[in-house]
Amino acid sequence: MLLIPAIDLKDGRCVRLRQGDLDDATIFSDDPVAMAQRWADAGARRLHLVDLNGAVAGKPRNEAIIRDIVDAMGDEVPVQIGGGIRDLDTIESYLDGGVSYVIIGTAAVSKPGFLHDACSAFPGHIIVGLDARDGKVATDGWSKLTRHNVIDLAQKFENYGCEAIIYTDIGRDGMLSGVNVEATVRLAQAVNIPVFASGGIASMADVEALCAVYDEGVEGAILGRSIYQGTLDFAEAQARADELLEG
Repeated sequence: MLLIPAIDLKDGRCVRLRQGDLDDATIFSDDPVAMAQRWADAGARRLHLVDLNGAVAGKPRNEAIIRDIVDAMGDEVPVQIGGGIRDLDTIESYLDGGVSYVIIGTAAVSKPGFLHDACSAFPGHIIVGLDARDGKVATDGWSKLTRHNVIDLAQKFENYGCEAIIYTDIGRDGMLSGVNVEATVRLAQAVNIPVFASGGIASMADVEALCAVYDEGVEGAILGRSIYQGTLDFAEAQARADELLEG
């Protein structure tokens, strides 16, 4: 079970949002590079970066800090990045700069042809972020709820060749209310590529619940507010996940 610390970037700082609301941001660090190093030192095997300004602008806005984080991690800790990725040139720039995986969210839904082209051009490097409420996909920073069924879209994007899916229950994200295991499992069972859980993971019990469904295709989880506010110790959580799955 791959537990991935999230570093959400807004105006050059590391923040966390509640339910995707940019006006409800808690600043956790003015030095995102130091934060990345903190998680690497705690045993992180991958980092999840989100350019929140980029997500709003539709193009990268925190490139310098992202580059600094990637450089600091080197070959030791792969980095995945999402937020404001709307064209192939941006993907190519990130990958050339050392990013391992690029996450396409809103554009995957609004411009499926772009996602198809991205998967073809950069096989093995494209992850789709699907954010949903009650089984329906949301876009544009969760401000728009579509009529698209999350499982139907996931299967379509798997056929395009995406590497994995990050599934976020937007009703729970940043709320520390517990992960939606049932919805995550339903999605994982419907596809053959890895699914990463996101949203609401608050405690060791949530990590253990996800480990219990690892064989269903839930291969990892994105950890945010819980590891910043201390309701979950990252190093202990990864060690516990390793213990459960090795046993």
